Amino acid sequence: MKKIIVLGAGIGGIPMAYELRDELKDVAEITVVSDLPYFEFTPSNPWVAVNWRKKEQIRVDLAEVFAKGKINFIHSAAKKVNPENNQVELDNGDTLDYDYLVIATGPALAFDAVKGLGPEHFTHSICKTDHADSTREHWDKFVENPGPIVVGAVQGASCFGPAYEYALILDTDLRKRKIRDQVPITFVTSEPYIGHLGLDGVGDTKSLLESKLRDANINWITNANVDEVTEDEIHVTEHLRDGQTIKHDPLKFKHSMLLPSFRGIDAVFGIEGLTNPKGFILTDKYQRNPTFKNVFAVGVCVAIPPIGKTPVPVGVPKTGYMIESMVTATVHNIKALIEDKEPSTEPSLNAMCLADFGDGGVAFIAKPQIPPRNLNWSGSGKWVHYAKVVFEKYFLHKVRRGTSEPFWEKFIMDMIGVKKLKKK
Repeated sequence: MKKIIVLGAGIGGIPMAYELRDELKDVAEITVVSDLPYFEFTPSNPWVAVNWRKKEQIRVDLAEVFAKGKINFIHSAAKKVNPENNQVELDNGDTLDYDYLVIATGPALAFDAVKGLGPEHFTHSICKTDHADSTREHWDKFVENPGPIVVGAVQGASCFGPAYEYALILDTDLRKRKIRDQVPITFVTSEPYIGHLGLDGVGDTKSLLESKLRDANINWITNANVDEVTEDEIHVTEHLRDGQTIKHDPLKFKHSMLLPSFRGIDAVFGIEGLTNPKGFILTDKYQRNPTFKNVFAVGVCVAIPPIGKTPVPVGVPKTGYMIESMVTATVHNIKALIEDKEPSTEPSLNAMCLADFGDGGVAFIAKPQIPPRNLNWSGSGKWVHYAKVVFEKYFLHKVRRGTSEPFWEKFIMDMIGVKKLKKK
């Protein structure tokens, strides 16, 4: 039996384990390693942060579901990947041998790249569910004594959708509480324009998201470099395309959430041939590392170059739709290697996002992610909110059932065709 280790149990790691099991159950032993004992549906974190969801509602116990699916599970963080010896050292002291390794860890959060950034300092986060729950505690106190809010994404960030979601969900929540008039909101982003999203826009996201922010009376600063965060101020420099800079007056805040940049986790960082300088896993068109041929990677931990040059560094997002295609390609290519064949399956690398604003939202689909595209579509309306509610339930159900059936493609094409989903 071949030994396959899946490092990580998120939106990429869990489908990876399920698909490997179903394709290779007679020839491979699958082991999943995760630093968390549960799966958490990260796209729901903005709802957790305003108490529209409890963290327990979007978590699934991993030991239970993997036991049902006859997949080995180890709850421990990875200490060091040693690809030259085909081993993974764990924080619990164990060392695991593998024939094939799939890295699906997601990123490390680089809060330390900006002085004063992050939950341990002066801003909040929705990157992890525990972060979102801590943000909720602050939000509950904030609404009793409201003031200015700053939301956004700092230089080098690659995940912008949740920042837009959080800013507009806060607007919705404040209006429901009838205190929106007491809260000025500023959106700060490293994007060169609103709706860029790290993808140079998709469909009409520029106009759609500008319109949403304008309708919500949210001011914005683009091309923004966050220089420093203090206890109640955010210092921002705006960089123009001609090289000029605008040093804005410090932005006062009583509540702030700024998404950080990402980098690779410590267990892989700095391994020559495995990662780029930021610690992201280098892969070829088959999701395989070009140096260590039995190592694959899927999801946010994969190195993908940015789309064009921007005044302030902007990363590229990896959405669930893209990750699903990475997973399926990786499974087929590992199967090919086990059968003494060469890898031949390439992921589609399409992008899809449902950005919920509480009482509406914006959706986009880019096929492929990098322009020019065969499909370059965006839309908005209340149906986006309902679509995300349905999607959350469907994905959590899929995790609990242990099914490997891909569903992003069907869900997305149905969404385009119907453009409206009934509330469930």
